Amino acid sequence: MTLFDGVYPFYPQQRKPFVFDVDLIIVIIVFLVIAFSFLLILPGIRGRARLFWLLRVITSLFIGGVIVAVHFTSDWESGRVTANTTYKSFSPDVVYADVGVHIGLAGVNITLVGKPVGQLNETINYNEHFSWLFGKDYNHEFQEGLERGLPNPILYAAEKFSMLSPCGMLGQYKIAGHYASATLWVAFCAWLVSNMLFSMPVPVYGGYMMLVTGAFLIFALLSFSTVRSSSPCVIHFGSTSLEPVYGASFWLTLATGLLCFLIGAVVILLHYVRPDLLKAIFDLCEEEEEEEGMLGEVYINPHLAEIKTLSSQPDFKLTIKNS
Repeated sequence: MTLFDGVYPFYPQQRKPFVFDVDLIIVIIVFLVIAFSFLLILPGIRGRARLFWLLRVITSLFIGGVIVAVHFTSDWESGRVTANTTYKSFSPDVVYADVGVHIGLAGVNITLVGKPVGQLNETINYNEHFSWLFGKDYNHEFQEGLERGLPNPILYAAEKFSMLSPCGMLGQYKIAGHYASATLWVAFCAWLVSNMLFSMPVPVYGGYMMLVTGAFLIFALLSFSTVRSSSPCVIHFGSTSLEPVYGASFWLTLATGLLCFLIGAVVILLHYVRPDLLKAIFDLCEEEEEEEGMLGEVYINPHLAEIKTLSSQPDFKLTIKNS
């Protein structure tokens, strides 16, 4: 059988490595479009309110974007080792590669990247995703990986999260990810309410909702951290071991929660200590000044004043009686 463009006909083609998550890209694009739309009307805002308004919009969109984006990331926990490991089952071939485990709320991504990438006349660059969302069957996806003949390091790491493993990590991560995701959606709703309250004449209530948003972000982190309450299951590759640690999404969510607490506390403090400054930040004092100016400035026509003066004089009438 001959090669056609480097591919054997009638055989499954080699799987290309996973590069980007489509859902994550969509979320980023949506929030960037919203931010760009707000920036278009920035020149129409006068005075120092332009800087305050820009800061409010960028900060708010950053918080909302993080809350939505971390649902689709796969680095709440991450671990990586470099080791010599067998490449395929029932084969003595050994490859030198990086093996990575990247855990998200919806599943786990297991990567295998050769060092160098080209070894054994193959391109060793894999990123396989196994989902544990409700409605998805992790064991079925793992069985499909066995049938496709995935590399041995990927199958070995994926088996640690299956129901066949005595570690029991599948149930722990599935429940923890489910409750963390639900809590994050509540935080997103609180973020929406806070933005609506910030647009009202009393922004202090928006500050209270920012505290609620930060609290639910912290609750999401606590929900995910319950996995650490049990003894960790170490993944061994020869003499080296792979143990995931908290990744970028976890720390980004924590930083966003602390930012929400900071914004809420500052707004509440300014409401009681410097209400004039708070009104300036939310562009409320200028509106009041404009209203007062419109009511206070009165233009009087001098000709109308003379007419009014003449009309205010008493009207004398002369009555003559014939005797």
